[in-house]
Amino acid sequence: MSGTSKKRLSTTTSGMKSMPGESPWPKRLGALVGISVVIGLVALMLFNSDPISGVPEGTETIAVTTAEHINGTIYRQGEVPAGGAMDAAWANCGYYDAPFRTENVVHSLEHGAVWISYVPDLDSDQIDRLKRFTGGVDKVLVSPVPGQDAQIIATAWGFQLKLTDANDQRLEQFVNEFERGRNAPEAGALCRSGVGNPIG
Repeated sequence: MSGTSKKRLSTTTSGMKSMPGESPWPKRLGALVGISVVIGLVALMLFNSDPISGVPEGTETIAVTTAEHINGTIYRQGEVPAGGAMDAAWANCGYYDAPFRTENVVHSLEHGAVWISYVPDLDSDQIDRLKRFTGGVDKVLVSPVPGQDAQIIATAWGFQLKLTDANDQRLEQFVNEFERGRNAPEAGALCRSGVGNPIG
């Protein structure tokens, strides 16, 4: 061995080499940051997928021939219209735990709302699922309708989807497609400052 000593590179436990006297931590932290970024991107891809869109299978198109304002009762108990004659006042969007006057809700449909109606004896966990649709959007109204002919009915102006399960992915798809009402006569109008006091 020659008299000239050679400085040897020290090897850290992570396998990265550092010069003598140089701290290995900046390199370690850089590697950790890189790994964290990759994990974050994977998580975004997994959990922030695009919302389900398009008209869901089973949606019925319903011809609506009028949007006239009429005083008094227009609709029978259990009837869930997809537009038509309505009261001059619209219903405020949100969740209601009691039936709401149909004539007012139809006016909300004219403003681009989606109405999710359900039978009053629907299981409580199903109702809780329906409530969630009023949490993140402006124009969804959820209320019970005694006597309607399906467990759950999603209605927009001119469109309707009948379901048996609140967890059916088509319900979310319907809301994504029709909330703010692309076909509603007054899609840009409000779904608040009307009548009713939603509880959620």
